[in-house]
Amino acid sequence: MVAFGKKLRESQIPEWREFYINYKLMKKKVNRYTLQIEIGAENHHYVLGDFSRLLDIQIEKIVLFLLEQQGLLARRLSSLGEEQGVLSQQLGETRVDELQEKYRAAGQDLLRLLAFVEMNAIGLRKILKKFDKRFGYKFTDYYVKTRANHPHSLLKQVFKQVGIGAVAGAISRNLAELHDHKGSYISIYDQLSLPHQDPVIDSIKAALNRLSSSTNFLQFLGKHAMLLEDELSDSAGNEIDQRYHFMSLLLNLASTFLYMVNTYIIVPTADNYSMSLGAAATVCGIVIGAMAVAQVFSSVYFSSWSNRSYIQPLVFSSFILVVGNTLYALAYDLKSIAILLIGRLLCGLGSARAVNRRYITDCVPLKLRMQASAGFVSASALGMACGPALAWFFRRNFKILTITFNEDTLPGWAMALAWLIYLVWLCICFKEPLSLMPSEANVGQTVNLIVENGCIQPLLDKDGKQECADQECDDDDDESHKGNRKPVNSIMSAYKLLTPSVKVQLFVYFMLKYAMEIVLAESTVITGYYFVWSTSNVAIFLACLGLTVLPVNIIVGNYLSNLFEERQLLLASEILVCIGIILSFHTLIPYSVPQYVCSALITFVAAEVLEGVNLSLLSRVMSSRLSSGTFNGGLLSTEAGTLARVIADGTITLSGYFSDSKLLNATLLPSLFICINAIIATCFTYNSLY
Repeated sequence: MVAFGKKLRESQIPEWREFYINYKLMKKKVNRYTLQIEIGAENHHYVLGDFSRLLDIQIEKIVLFLLEQQGLLARRLSSLGEEQGVLSQQLGETRVDELQEKYRAAGQDLLRLLAFVEMNAIGLRKILKKFDKRFGYKFTDYYVKTRANHPHSLLKQVFKQVGIGAVAGAISRNLAELHDHKGSYISIYDQLSLPHQDPVIDSIKAALNRLSSSTNFLQFLGKHAMLLEDELSDSAGNEIDQRYHFMSLLLNLASTFLYMVNTYIIVPTADNYSMSLGAAATVCGIVIGAMAVAQVFSSVYFSSWSNRSYIQPLVFSSFILVVGNTLYALAYDLKSIAILLIGRLLCGLGSARAVNRRYITDCVPLKLRMQASAGFVSASALGMACGPALAWFFRRNFKILTITFNEDTLPGWAMALAWLIYLVWLCICFKEPLSLMPSEANVGQTVNLIVENGCIQPLLDKDGKQECADQECDDDDDESHKGNRKPVNSIMSAYKLLTPSVKVQLFVYFMLKYAMEIVLAESTVITGYYFVWSTSNVAIFLACLGLTVLPVNIIVGNYLSNLFEERQLLLASEILVCIGIILSFHTLIPYSVPQYVCSALITFVAAEVLEGVNLSLLSRVMSSRLSSGTFNGGLLSTEAGTLARVIADGTITLSGYFSDSKLLNATLLPSLFICINAIIATCFTYNSLY
């Protein structure tokens, strides 16, 4: 991995070198502050004040130079516009070509300016993160609050490029007009993407998107896959192109889809199945949650296993899922709740989602990775919707020999058959990537960038090793100035890298998964008690909830995420989740279907929006060291979400000790408490999410 100090030097435009952030000086200052505080020569107040002044000077230098360059570009474009206006009635092909080349040259200079801004923006984020790790996160909180929210903010000039956007718009409009000078009246303002758009405009748009965090549906959906990215990482494109195999990617996505179907296909019938075996209806919480309990452990060994192979864990996963679903189905005739739970536990032990996501990171070319990540999330959402819907088709009751097939057992038999077919398909068609063949399996240094639900690239050099380039090595992470850039392979090492902002975002992820699981897992019991819904009604309701995932992400990805900051969407979504939970409570007013459906819809949709925003912010505030090793950031986030599901399902089962009339409120109270605490925690770290 290329260190930021070295990358900054290599990327600098020579004639602009003096106007870049002096990252080396800032690092030395932070190290000197640390020593001064340790020996008692200075106090924290002096350090905060002095470092603030130093940052102000650096940002002012960057912004004034930026404004100067914007002025030069604006004057240049104004001259070109006058020239174009004078000759508008006599533009020949030669003159058009000359003007286009001049506009393209201006576009190339704008790209240089955007690269200058991007490098400085990354440097500012990194030095603030480094300072927080040495002295506590409150400095960034103070600095961003006082600088970014000030009416004369220089900090906003670096991160929100309105002026540069106007220059880019002028270049785009004039190039489009010159291209269609023979009578076309189509404007860039009428059609965002013109059919023959100049390549330099595409480059400018991509650069502006990186700076402004502008996004679209695919990008927003891809964030749910949470593929951690270093802002300066270099993709080993050729090597990844050699690993890519379309059928193998398709098999990974099929595994993702089948696993989500497997998770939710039993939800509409779990309470009836439990009662048919002599248990209480609320034991469905344990039945549903058993899969998540086992997944807490399976995520760890699959994360480690995928360092050496992809096909081996996928084959093992499929075989375990065939056995688990078979036991789940046989429990009815064996009249054993224990066999039922063992079957679900085995299904959880077969969770290979970490392998599915890891394959996207390591083996899919960068140009296709966004689509593959969105495909992963779409497969998950489709599986969530199809699972309950399929349960509606299994309203049959017949026997073959001594084996019973009914709405309780058919989901198990159907999934066992599906996984058996998948296993055969896997063995025939999956192609193990060359870099992970047995001869190279001992390297074990491939970066694991994966997390539950969420896009980006590995952080390794060509030899698969992380390097620290001389004394300029980026030491954003603890002890990295001593050369410690090893992957995080212990839970304690990972915990030490969790800043307050990261902990809060993991807690928010826990909260949203807890709220979603409560809504889904207790739906059969609640609707059966209050509304006497049949299995078919519950299946249709849950399927409709699952189908909201993609439309909601289209709206947020294409519109809301471009109108508001991610931290604003985060807080707003948390508040909506809280409102949904409050509306779900059964008070003195008789509980009605509209109240239940509306409150569940608000909670589920808000949690879905929250998930994408939360994982995007989590990847931004998380240490780059947590992108590698067994206990990477992806695994930590997965464990947080899985643990939330386990506790939520346990809450439903424990609440079964109360009467059915108190079950709803008993399960909602913990959700409300956790949600309120998540909102408070977010408010305390709000400015550190800048």
